[in-house]
Amino acid sequence: MRVSKLTFATLAVVAGLSLTACQNDDDGTGQSKPSSSSAASSSGGGSGSGGSDDNSKADKCRTDELEITAADRTIDGDGERTVAVTLKNGGGRDCTLSGFAGVDLKTSEGTVSAERSGEQADPIVLKDGKSTYFGITYPDNDSGGSGVRVTGLVVTPPNETKSVTLDWPGAATLPVTDGSGSSVKVGPMGGIGQGD
Repeated sequence: MRVSKLTFATLAVVAGLSLTACQNDDDGTGQSKPSSSSAASSSGGGSGSGGSDDNSKADKCRTDELEITAADRTIDGDGERTVAVTLKNGGGRDCTLSGFAGVDLKTSEGTVSAERSGEQADPIVLKDGKSTYFGITYPDNDSGGSGVRVTGLVVTPPNETKSVTLDWPGAATLPVTDGSGSSVKVGPMGGIGQGD
């Protein structure tokens, strides 16, 4: 009987230590959320994103589980134009989006790949049936020339290889660049820029 009590007590102590270790891991993850883009990612209006506790419980979101749409969200008088891409989880389970989506614009001059913005991209859990979004920013073609005609938008969700091709909802043309880098930027999940 004494051996059974000792064994039970030992198991209780080991289980308690395991729970403490897990809680410390969660607290460490939670401390990485002070930036404004992080707050938008974890609480953005109806984005369905959860807290850091859920990140380890949900597998990554697959392209086939997401309904991906795009709409022009440019604010008049802003220095840049904006397209918001919405990802709705229709996979029947919660899933995780971590990092940046891949974004390519099909143009009359070939493919233009968007560069990542300098914002922090925290992982978010996208609840089943909920949506999140990210922004694509690009300069207005006010050069007076015809510019480069945009013919389509290719989106690849984070950590996926399968892409979705959409109609481009933004301005019909981009300004011609000198080739020193992409003027098209992609933001993190949960934010579309412009003080969202």
